[in-house]
Amino acid sequence: MAATNNEVWQSATVVAVADVAAGIRRIELEPSAPKHAEPGSHIDLVVTINGEQEKRSYSVVESNDLGNNLVISVFKAPVSRGGSVFMHSLKPGDTLRITQPLQNFPLRIGAKRYVLLAGGIGITAILNMAAVLRNVKADYTLVYAGRTRAAMAYLQGLQNLHGDRLQVHVDDEGSGLDVNALVGGIDLGTELYMCGPIRLMDAVRRGWTERELALPDLRYETFGNSGWYDPEEFLVRIPRLGIEAKVGQGRSMLEALEDAGVDMMFDCRKGECGLCEVRILNLNGAVDHRDVFYSERQQHAGEKMCCCVSRAVSSATGSRADAYSSGAPAVVTIDVS
Repeated sequence: MAATNNEVWQSATVVAVADVAAGIRRIELEPSAPKHAEPGSHIDLVVTINGEQEKRSYSVVESNDLGNNLVISVFKAPVSRGGSVFMHSLKPGDTLRITQPLQNFPLRIGAKRYVLLAGGIGITAILNMAAVLRNVKADYTLVYAGRTRAAMAYLQGLQNLHGDRLQVHVDDEGSGLDVNALVGGIDLGTELYMCGPIRLMDAVRRGWTERELALPDLRYETFGNSGWYDPEEFLVRIPRLGIEAKVGQGRSMLEALEDAGVDMMFDCRKGECGLCEVRILNLNGAVDHRDVFYSERQQHAGEKMCCCVSRAVSSATGSRADAYSSGAPAVVTIDVS
C-alpha cells in the first residue's frame, strides 16, 4: 500500500522539446493549475507503457515565478523501463497528467557556504539551486561531473552563468572527479547538496562519515537507476505466500511483486525512504544495492534490501562468467512485512 502525500494533479501541455545533450531531452510544460516551483522541486507525471499507466518523477530544471512554465529534462536510459522512451516521444501540443511541484530536496538559504554536486543527469536537480544561490550572492561552488562533455546537459549555459564557481570534471578527458579530494576540502559549516549515480553518492557519504562532518549538512536526491552492476533478469520468491516472480532487466522487484499480487509498502520508489524494505532469507547470487537508505555496514550484512531499486545479480562480481550456476539467473528468497 502506498504512503499518502499531498499531490495535486493537473493537466499540462507540452510547449516545446529540444535535445540538450546526447540522449537528454528538454521538455517545456504549461500546467493548467500553476504553482511556483522552489529549488529542488520535482513533479510526478503519468506515462503510458505498453498500454498501462505508470508514475514517474522528474526534477524541475526551470520555472518562472508564477509556475505557469515548467521545464524538465529526461535521459533516455539504455535499459529503460519504458518511461524515458515515452517521454522522448512527446511533441508540442501533447498533454500529460502531472502534479503540482513537490518538494523532497529543499535548499536552505543562509548557510555559511555551499557545494552543489551533480553527476550526469543529476544536474537537473541541482541547476535551479545554483541559479538561486547566484542570485542571493551566496558563497557556493558548483561541481559537475560526467563521462563526456557531449553527455553533460546545459554545460555551456552553466559555464556562462557561473564562471569560476563551476568546476567541471570529465572522465574521458582525464579530469574525473576525485571524491576524496572534494570531501577533504569541505569546511565546517558547509552544506553539500548532491544528485547523481548511486556509486558517486555512496562514495561521498562514506567520505563525509569518515571525516565526521555534520550529517544534516549533507543533503541529496536520488534517481535510483544506477547500480554497481548492469541489470540482470532474476527471480524473487516469497515462500510464505507461495509466490515466485521474474524480475526483468527493465523492471524493479517492487513492480514484479505488485504484478504478482503482493500488497507492498512503498513511497519514494527511489531508494531513499526504506518503506519497501524486504528481509532476505536466502540468496543465490549477490545484491546490487542501489539505495541510499542503508549504511555501508547494513548493505554488507546482506540481511535486507530496498526492493524499489536494488536488484539481485548472478555473481558477487556482476559478471555472467562468474555466475553461481551456469546460465542460471540469480534467485533471492525474501519475506515482506
